Amino acid sequence: MQNIIDQTINFVKITLANAETGHDWFHIERVYKSAQTINKVENGDELVVALASLLHDIADSKFNNGDEEIGPQKAGDFMRSIGVAEDTINHVQEIIRNLSFKASFGNITFKSKELNIVQDADRLDAIGAMGIARAFTYGGYKNRVLYDPAVPVNLNMSKEEYKNTTAPTINHFYEKLLLLKDLMKTETGKAMALQRHEFMLAYLDQFYGEWEGKR
Repeated sequence: MQNIIDQTINFVKITLANAETGHDWFHIERVYKSAQTINKVENGDELVVALASLLHDIADSKFNNGDEEIGPQKAGDFMRSIGVAEDTINHVQEIIRNLSFKASFGNITFKSKELNIVQDADRLDAIGAMGIARAFTYGGYKNRVLYDPAVPVNLNMSKEEYKNTTAPTINHFYEKLLLLKDLMKTETGKAMALQRHEFMLAYLDQFYGEWEGKR
C-alpha cells in the first residue's frame, strides 16, 4: 500500500506543480494529513481515504472549464496505471465526484464512510486561518474585490449561480465558509471545525472594524 501512496504523491506533486496556490500540492498535503487524523477515529478503508484525499483536486472543474468528470477520469487513469484494484478505483472516483461543496446543490446518491472522512478533511482546509488565506488567494486569482457593502450576500444560489459567481470574497464567507461547520459528517471533523469557525467569526469582526476605521 505504501508504494501506491508514494507513487500517487509523486504524481500529484508533478501534476499540480503550477496550480493556483489555494489548490496546489500543499492544499492536497493538508487535506491528506487531516484525513489521516480523522480516519484514526473513524476507521475507514486506509487506501481509499489516502487515494481520495491525494487525488481529489487532480483536475478541479473550476480550472477546467467546469468539466466535473475530468477529475475522476484523470484519477482513474492514473490509478489503473499503477495497478490499483478496480473496486478501489471506482470508490475513489465516486468520492471525487461527490466531494465538493457545489456537489451538495444536486441530488447526492453516493454515500460512504470514506467520503465523509475525506469531505470533512477538505472542508476543514476551507475554514479557519487556512480557509481565510485560501479565500483571498482565490479571490485575487479571479480579480474579485475584497468587499463591497453594496453587493448583498446570496444564500439561495443555484449550482450554476454558485459556480459562476463574481461576488466579493467577503460574501464567500457567508455563502460557503461559515456554513461548513454544520455540514461536517464525522465527530472528529465537527470538533476540529468548531475552533476554526470561531476564528473566522473573530476575523470578520476585526475586518469590519478596520473597514469602518474604528480599529
